[in-house]
Amino acid sequence: MRISVIIPAAGASTRYNQGEHDPLGSGRSKLDEDLGGKTVLQRSIELFNTRDEVAQIIVAGPYEDDAFGAFQLRHGDRISLLGAMLVRGGQTHRYETVASALAHVDESCTHVAIHDAARPATDAALIDRVFDAAKSNPAVIPGVRVSDTLKRVDPDPIEDAGNLDPVASILGVGTTHEMHRVRETIDRSHLMQVQTPQVFERELLVRAYGQSDLASTDDAGLIERLGEEVVIVEGDALNIKLTRQRDLPLLRAIMGVKGPSERPTHKRF
Repeated sequence: MRISVIIPAAGASTRYNQGEHDPLGSGRSKLDEDLGGKTVLQRSIELFNTRDEVAQIIVAGPYEDDAFGAFQLRHGDRISLLGAMLVRGGQTHRYETVASALAHVDESCTHVAIHDAARPATDAALIDRVFDAAKSNPAVIPGVRVSDTLKRVDPDPIEDAGNLDPVASILGVGTTHEMHRVRETIDRSHLMQVQTPQVFERELLVRAYGQSDLASTDDAGLIERLGEEVVIVEGDALNIKLTRQRDLPLLRAIMGVKGPSERPTHKRF
């Protein structure tokens, strides 16, 4: 089994810059955050670059010329030193970025693994489970059982004058605490929260990306539309994705690393 790993990294970190600790948005990229002297992106690449099964790593950066140039300036040297390839990603959607990277997958690779660039804490044992299962199953993803009660809510927030933050309103950034009306409670007994890496036979993934409608929240969803079976193996609750700024201290704690302010000056980058 020869695996090409695709790491989509074209996102604008929009949710990350709209977190509760940064309501105005600072324009920071979550992939640039410091995890013990290495960026989030570097840590994610390092999950795969020494594995025997991995023959190729493709990092798909931003689409626009200026954004791609800036990304290449920040990360290009390190990506190259880690043995990975940097390509241009999609313009708007994640699936466009994966499709762009898929065009660069070496034909000698039998499988393609897709891993979130902002998921750097993935345990080696989890990757082993997914890779091992992929030897006998064409589509394998990790997942953890949903433990919290789930509610479906109305898509539009409730307009409540008593819920408005006056400062936020003046600045035009909306309310600080959205409220939604509950529609129903979801039965969680057979629900699982999906993670990455997800691994697919290369030809199956190419066929999935040949469909006319590629809108999906994950790549396994495109496989399901073909009527093909997707297998879930045990994930890891600590395999978190850096989504908002409040996730960063937790991620550092999980990985046992420090931020720049916690390390001696000569060890900061």
